[in-house]
Amino acid sequence: MSSTPAASVLFVCVHNAGRSQMAAGFLTHIAGDRVEVRSAGSIPADQVNPAAVEAMKEVGIDISGQQPKILTTEVFQASDYVITMGCGDACPIFPGKKYLDWALEDPAGKGVESVRPIRDEIKTRIEALIAEIDAQQEK
Repeated sequence: MSSTPAASVLFVCVHNAGRSQMAAGFLTHIAGDRVEVRSAGSIPADQVNPAAVEAMKEVGIDISGQQPKILTTEVFQASDYVITMGCGDACPIFPGKKYLDWALEDPAGKGVESVRPIRDEIKTRIEALIAEIDAQQEK
């Protein structure tokens, strides 16, 4: 099998500290090196949301070493899929990319018990995304 990833996915949220980090963690965990995973934010926070880190630890995924990153044009251009999570008009549109907008509650300022349902919704969406990427590869 080729070592080239099937697709490159970029998760974008304003602070790149909760939703996008959890999504990147799930996609990396489930798809492994089959998919190249990036995340970024238009106004990145100083650190990943501790409640998001804890919620992901509960399902065996460690995102504590991740650092929020600034969104750049290069990151967009290097991605096949761009999944926005509340960045609105801050996201540029480039031809040839698949754009998805996931309306997800922002975990900022919430405790782990409030972040769990967001985490679980992200996992469900990640599983559907992987199925879509796999279906595209089979074409």
